[in-house]
Order: sequence, then structure tokens, then C-alpha cells
Amino acid sequence: MSRQLERIRLGVNVDHVATVRQARRAREPDPVTAAAVAELAGADQITVHLREDRRHIQDRDLRVLRETVRTQLNLELAAEDEVVGIALEVRPEHATFVPERREEVTTEGGLDVRGGLARLRDVTARLQEAGIGVAMFIDPDPDQIEASAAAGARAVEIHTGAYANASTDAEVAAQLEAQRRAFQLAAEAGLAVHAGHGLDYWNVSAICALPGLEEVNIGHSIIARAMIVGLDRAVREMKALLDRG
Repeated sequence: MSRQLERIRLGVNVDHVATVRQARRAREPDPVTAAAVAELAGADQITVHLREDRRHIQDRDLRVLRETVRTQLNLELAAEDEVVGIALEVRPEHATFVPERREEVTTEGGLDVRGGLARLRDVTARLQEAGIGVAMFIDPDPDQIEASAAAGARAVEIHTGAYANASTDAEVAAQLEAQRRAFQLAAEAGLAVHAGHGLDYWNVSAICALPGLEEVNIGHSIIARAMIVGLDRAVREMKALLDRG
């Protein structure tokens, strides 16, 4: 069966659960509990970003998640020695390299793999030698796709922010075409195709209809909806959209 006919996997990012907790430096809500609920509701993967400034997910969260996640654990991280060392110790199934700026509210764009190729090739090799599959979070840019393959990545997660932020039909169409081309180029380069950033219940279906997509990672929209309808229902509703897509 070709990749585009397989069921698209849903990675649920629970960072925002930790964001609420850290606002009060409290014990709840617990991202570990949220991850368990998400898995029971059908999540195929739990995604967390261990930022250098530890603004939401903490080291202990990651270690407990490693012991409790029953699907797969995807760790987003910068290509910095400290967090790479933690990844090698914890050994999630997957690691996704992302850009990181301390002053940003959320990740603002894709990683410049070409500009940091030597470093990324080194850390990718170290992680994959430890059995951790590596992806690069990149803009839908042919040069970055080529560089990701050169770095030894197994997958790319295509940044969907420009598509999610498009405000006119023409802009949406142009961004979907950019995504389609990026998915095709990545698949031709032998890379698994993931997507994420800004995807929600209203815009995800068009992305899921594009050939080659294997996985989406969604956090903010699911956690926001969970505050109204509950996490179990929020995850199940998103899974239904992916399955229809």
C-alpha cells in the first residue's frame, strides 16, 4: 500500500498542559496524565518540547513520560549539547530538531538545516546510533529538504504555519501548493513526511488530503478545545478528521 493511503498518525503535543501548570509553579495540570488520556483516546504519539529555558516541560516530565507512554514518544529539541545528552539518556523513539529563540512565544519558523549542516549531521548520527529516529522541522523549502536528507534525517516535519495563517482563498491555495510540492520532494528524497504548526479542526483536513503525509503533530488546538469539551473528546474529534482526510 502506498504511503498516501495509510492512516495518518496523530501526535498530540502536551506542552500547553505544562504551560498552565508552570504559570503557578503548581503540581497540576499534569502533562503525564494528559498524555495517558490522549493515548486512551487514540493518539498515536505523544510529543513534547524540552526547551533550554524549561518554560513548560521539565526534565522530570520527560523522564516520567518515557516510563509511561505506551505508544511512541517524540522529543522536540534544539541541537544543543545539554538537551541532546538528555535525549541520549532518555531515548525517546523519535527526536525532532527545531529552532529555538528564548524571546519567542512559540516556534516561529523552520530550522535552517543547510546553515547548520555539519552540527546537525553530527548530532543526528549520535541519536540514530542510539536507536532514536531523527526528523528536521523545516519550512517547505527544497533546499532545506535536500539538507535534511544530507544530514541523515529519517523524516522531515514540514512547518505549516504559513498555511495556517493564510487569510484569503488565494493565499490558502498557494500555501497548500507549497506544502504539496514539499511533501513530494521529501518523499522523493527518501524522507518520511510529517507536518505541524498551527493546524486545527478547521484547516487540518486539506493538509491531510495531500499525498504522502504520514503524521501530524498538533498541540495548541487540541489542548484549547480540551478546555471546553475535555481532552478525550478533543483527541477523538481530531482523530476522526484525520481518518476522514
